[in-house]
Amino acid sequence: MAARARQRRGSRSITRRSPLRHLVMPLVLVLLLGGIAGGSYVALQRYGTPVGEGTCMATGLGTSHRYTVERVANAALISAVAVDRQLPPRAASIALATAYQESQLRNIDYGDRDSVGLFQQRPSQGWGSVEQIMDPVYSTNAFYDALEQIPGYAEGDINDVAQRVQRSGHPEAYRDHETEGRLYASALTGQSGPNLVCTLGLARGTSSPEMVREQLVRQFPRAVESGRIGVTLDSARAVAGQVPTHAGATALVLDPGDDEALGWALANWAVARAAEDAVVQVSYRGRAWERAARGADAERWGEVAGGAPERVVVLVSGG
Repeated sequence: MAARARQRRGSRSITRRSPLRHLVMPLVLVLLLGGIAGGSYVALQRYGTPVGEGTCMATGLGTSHRYTVERVANAALISAVAVDRQLPPRAASIALATAYQESQLRNIDYGDRDSVGLFQQRPSQGWGSVEQIMDPVYSTNAFYDALEQIPGYAEGDINDVAQRVQRSGHPEAYRDHETEGRLYASALTGQSGPNLVCTLGLARGTSSPEMVREQLVRQFPRAVESGRIGVTLDSARAVAGQVPTHAGATALVLDPGDDEALGWALANWAVARAAEDAVVQVSYRGRAWERAARGADAERWGEVAGGAPERVVVLVSGG
């Protein structure tokens, strides 16, 4: 009898605790998920965007424009080809406004009818094969080949000149992107100094300065072959004023000679390549872009002393 009474009291006790136990587990889950979300937010604020993501910004003409790293890398390539061909900065402005209108600066394999690539060029209109047009270096050179056939293009209206090259069904559309075309062309052809900045996640693993050099040779072939750009590898500690702890021991060193605009074109180009090539620092003429910079520091090039200030020094992660 006493045993049955204890069992009944025990059963009632368990019954009374059960609702509380059912409430505890959801509460723990809520707190856990909240902690994860909060931790993720703090991590993003502290360490930046995830690897392979991020944005870049150029400033001027009383405004700023921010692009994804994919778009900026393509803008840098388009500008690099103009610099390599020694075209005026206006050529890059026209090309960038055109490419943004046509593809939003993405190398896409689809479009209206048979249009493909950065400039949505059509094989049926004599721009080349699909395979050729999908090579952004080829398609950019093809655009400039056509641009140079237009008399006075460097002084002409950007929209009107672009339309003469493209023969678009929307003849006024290029005007919408004139400001950012001029802005990014100024930065990426070196006219506005240390202008391009990118906010990226911290680089993971190791890279190699050879990856950057391969892209440099591909996008500036004439300048490299002629010696207008000198390209060497050197000890990071010998040529960089300050070496980040996560940088590799070898630096890519680019020598623009006495051409300061070319030097800034190369420096901003290397920053534009940072997401793809795990670049962690670019320095030139006492200024440095740091991948690890956050907050207000990420919106400008800092100052750095020592190293090889007359050359563009590119450091990659663990390379």
